[in-house]
Amino acid sequence: MSHSDNTTFATRILDWYQIHGRKTLPWQQDKTPYRVWVSEIMLQQTQVATVIPYYERFMARFPDVLALANAPIDEVLHHWTGLGYYARARNLHKAAQQIRDLHGGLFPEQLEEVMALPGIGRSTAGAVLSLSLGQPHAILDGNVKRVLTRWLALAGWPGQKQVEHDLWELATRLTPRVGVAQYNQAMMDMGATVCTRSKPACERCPVQADCQGLSQGNPTAYPHSKPKKSIPARNGIMLIIRHGDQLLLEKRPPQGIWGGLYCFPQVESLTEVTGRLRELGLEDAAYQELAGFRHTFSHFHLDIRPLLIEMAVPPAPLLMEADTRLWYNLRHPAEVGLAAATARLLAYPDLQPDLQPDLQPQRST
Repeated sequence: MSHSDNTTFATRILDWYQIHGRKTLPWQQDKTPYRVWVSEIMLQQTQVATVIPYYERFMARFPDVLALANAPIDEVLHHWTGLGYYARARNLHKAAQQIRDLHGGLFPEQLEEVMALPGIGRSTAGAVLSLSLGQPHAILDGNVKRVLTRWLALAGWPGQKQVEHDLWELATRLTPRVGVAQYNQAMMDMGATVCTRSKPACERCPVQADCQGLSQGNPTAYPHSKPKKSIPARNGIMLIIRHGDQLLLEKRPPQGIWGGLYCFPQVESLTEVTGRLRELGLEDAAYQELAGFRHTFSHFHLDIRPLLIEMAVPPAPLLMEADTRLWYNLRHPAEVGLAAATARLLAYPDLQPDLQPDLQPQRST
């Protein structure tokens, strides 16, 4: 069997899908471009099992493009808290607003128009239009790249322009015009459940007979990995300023790490602590160091040292004026997007309020 035998490749994949493919995921029910798009963005970098409950809550709150476009970004980020890679949520919100403003609130149905939306590349656009509308577009997500590079024993790191170009050509040639929604779903399912990153189940694979990676005896050698670079470590001192049950959080600027999320005020070194506290009107505050931890981003490690600063007196108005600051009440948490490190610190036992119920009933004035 020659390995460019397109027709039998697609047929074998489709036959496998009929029996083994996933057909009951929430975004596969009453499919619309909007519902499939949200699922595709959530599924980037995130496992299906993790995504399902987030997806269901997100859809209940933002059932269509307009509900998402008209919602405040803080609420969108709140529904994303825990999924990570928050630029995805900011782009989703921006794209929904563009669909509202430029496409009359209707999800566009041309590949180029979908690719013009923030956060959507060629593969995601192809996935949305093929899975929801049956349009004949190839896709090339991480799962598909893995299946194809192993099947062809294709050398090189798929992040390289030329390798990616070859993969798109191959993906386009193999994608059938009929049954494209099932085929694309099948290729993603294959990568997720059979042709997995480590320990692929080659004996269950419908295209094992002509898989070059398998016949070389080492399918997991593909795809070739990115040439290694060691990643640097930085220090971050988090100032946990507490008054009673309230902790001071600051909203990060939209660009950069944790963009648009709420975090504890941060400085790089102990020498900056006093200056930062003076800025906040807390000259002579004493602090206590809590247990630190390392948070890893894609391009660097951040070694976090939390310092707990107790405020005996209520916060001065200065602290309250900036609209990027928030007193986060541990008993009545605000619905805002929290950075993962912030959420981890908020759960520290040292920070938990004394959870005795208030004895005085609150009377409204």
